[in-house]
Amino acid sequence: MKKMIFLSVSAIMLLMSGCTQETQNKLGRAIQNWTGTNGVLEVYAGDKLVKKFIKIDKMSTATSTDGDTDRPYRFGYGVLDENFNGTADKGEKRVYFEVSDYSTSYVFYENPHH
Repeated sequence: MKKMIFLSVSAIMLLMSGCTQETQNKLGRAIQNWTGTNGVLEVYAGDKLVKKFIKIDKMSTATSTDGDTDRPYRFGYGVLDENFNGTADKGEKRVYFEVSDYSTSYVFYENPHH
C-alpha cells in the first residue's frame, strides 16, 4: 500500500514538473485540501522511512512577509510517531514541522484507519 501511494505521488510530481510554479502551488493546495483533517506525513531518505507525523489537521504553504509570494516549504503540527506504528502512543508529542518543496521526499495523505 505504501509503495503504491509513493508511486502515485511520484507520478503526480513528475506530471507537475512541467507546470509553472504558480500552477504547482495551486495543485499542491488542492491536494492538501483533499487529504482531510487526519493527515499522515511520511518523510523518506531514498526508499527508507525516517520520520512519521500523524494526526495532522493541515499542512500550510509558507508565504513571504508581504504575503504575495509562496515560500518553498510547507509546515504544520502533528504527533511525531517515533515507532512508526501509526498510533499516538504515550510519550509521543505533538510537534511543529517543516518540509522543503525542493529537497524533501515526503508523502502526505489522510489516515484511512482512524
